[in-house]
Amino acid sequence: MSTKVESGAEMVSNASETSWRASMGAGAIIAVIGVLAILSPFVAGVSLSILLGALLIVGALVHVAHAFSGGWKRFVIQALLAVVYAIAGIALLSNPVLGLTTLTILVVAFLFVEGILEIVMGFQARGDKGWGALVVSGVLALVIAGIIWAGFPGTALWAVGLLFGVNLLVTGVSMMFMAQGTRTAARKEAPSETEARGA
Repeated sequence: MSTKVESGAEMVSNASETSWRASMGAGAIIAVIGVLAILSPFVAGVSLSILLGALLIVGALVHVAHAFSGGWKRFVIQALLAVVYAIAGIALLSNPVLGLTTLTILVVAFLFVEGILEIVMGFQARGDKGWGALVVSGVLALVIAGIIWAGFPGTALWAVGLLFGVNLLVTGVSMMFMAQGTRTAARKEAPSETEARGA
């Protein structure tokens, strides 16, 4: 009986250890990529522009495939979408810096809308715990959007790549902290060796 309990505890412990190591490793890799993107924001931004262009080309091919799987109306719509995707994808691949400029405008628009919404939600939740942090986050998003827009188009050379790198860094570090927390919780919940032997 004790052997079965002990082997079960070891299996749970091994699974938790593997999960923790995988999450920690993935978090570390993402954080390192984030740091590299922060150190070379232009390269990171151009890489994102090229990646987006490639994804649009793939999307065009998918729409072409779907065009032949339905009726005449579906063919026309899917063909038009394929053409739009292909033109956008080719434009980004042929001139990724121009694509980077477009991405920067989209980032500014996103930050502006996000900032307004967070401020509104924060004031609507006034009195609740954490409402001030939501307002501060919204104001910060507006400030960042304003800084990027004020320096545009020069900011297009670094804004997207820098923000992408910061996002990856925060995500990676968060994953590492979560993995550490999971490991600590698993160790507390796992039955000790002495308890397993006594069963």
